[in-house]
Amino acid sequence: MKKTSQICQSKLPDNTALKQQQLPAYRLQLSATGVLSGFFATGAFCLGVGIILILSAKSIKEIEIKYTKICANCAELREDAINFDKECTCSIPFYLSETMQGNVYLYYKLYGFYQNLYRYILSRSNSQLVGTDLKDVGNCAPFSKSHNGTPIAPCGAIANSIFNDTIILSYNLNSSIHMEVPMLRSGITWWTDKYVKFQNPSAINLSSAFTGTAKPPYWSKPVYELDLEDTENNGFLNDDFIVWMRTAAFPTFKKLYRRLNRVQYFIEGLPAGNYSFNITYNFPVTRFKGEKSVVLSTLTWSGGSSLFLGLAYTVTGAVTWLAAFSMMAIHLMLKEKRTLFIERDSKLSFLC
Repeated sequence: MKKTSQICQSKLPDNTALKQQQLPAYRLQLSATGVLSGFFATGAFCLGVGIILILSAKSIKEIEIKYTKICANCAELREDAINFDKECTCSIPFYLSETMQGNVYLYYKLYGFYQNLYRYILSRSNSQLVGTDLKDVGNCAPFSKSHNGTPIAPCGAIANSIFNDTIILSYNLNSSIHMEVPMLRSGITWWTDKYVKFQNPSAINLSSAFTGTAKPPYWSKPVYELDLEDTENNGFLNDDFIVWMRTAAFPTFKKLYRRLNRVQYFIEGLPAGNYSFNITYNFPVTRFKGEKSVVLSTLTWSGGSSLFLGLAYTVTGAVTWLAAFSMMAIHLMLKEKRTLFIERDSKLSFLC
């Protein structure tokens, strides 16, 4: 018996405040006033932020021109793959009624192009894109190798379907004098994409680094000739290529194409006047019933012209206030009932 008692005592937890669950604890006592004040304050904050974001988005100046139907002849030409080497251009004049103050950005926008398909997203080689192994094309089918078995660089469906229209913005002084607006093609990518996720293979000559590889089937030139004027914007480091490789979540999306060099040329932004977009039409969209457009837009501290974030904050604030008013009404009703019960009980006790 004595031995059994010692074994039982050895299994007991130590006599400490932690193991005996005797630590001091604080039980939060919430009052109706505190809870309602918190709900009203949260609702006011969300409503205020939402209104500010909506006003900020509304202040953005933006112009969008759909050019698929305007350039119908070029669109029809691009439907047939035989005409891939035939150049087709079209000019789209437009009038800018107000000056676009500050930084101005040029986007291309696609309608009905599904970059979010699972097989499409996986059709790329990250080891190839960081310049470590150009022969790694295992995940790129059906755009992994050319007809003669040569590995494609860059491989995959994403790279093969790159947006390749050329868009030039011109300022029209009159019917005969057209000035090309200087736009920068650099600084349009995410920093992590440019300096981490994409790197050219190590070589003195970039063209020799891609020896033994083939260009994607739908490309007109190899990757090492994307920008012969700027070595920092050539190969896998080309900004247009990097922007396209970041796939969009929805079938309608816009991607940054150029930005206005306002510091050097247009101090006040883009002045009002007659302009035109001169487009070299290469990217086919009519076969999948899609559309293309070009967008000129300014930005604010809160981002682009999307109202989603502002509406989300506004709806959240409105719902919070609705819940607060509902709880306050219920609280006042219960408080009134409790008061009546107390008065009745006091009268009964007085009569007794």
